[in-house]
Amino acid sequence: MTAAVATPLSAADRCDRCGAQAYVRVSLASGGELLFCGHHGREHSEKLREVASDIHDETNRLAADNPN
Repeated sequence: MTAAVATPLSAADRCDRCGAQAYVRVSLASGGELLFCGHHGREHSEKLREVASDIHDETNRLAADNPN
């Protein structure tokens, strides 16, 4: 079995909740996907884990993008 490699999120990927840059991609067990900014990804993480088949989280890039 080969593990699927998630396509990295880009600046064009926007949060489905607020429109900010997306750092979290949630593949739903029922099909489809949702994109979230770091804030909304954290806010809804508990519920998302219940319905997700996969969660691709790039929020670690937020710290790398901010040198302070």
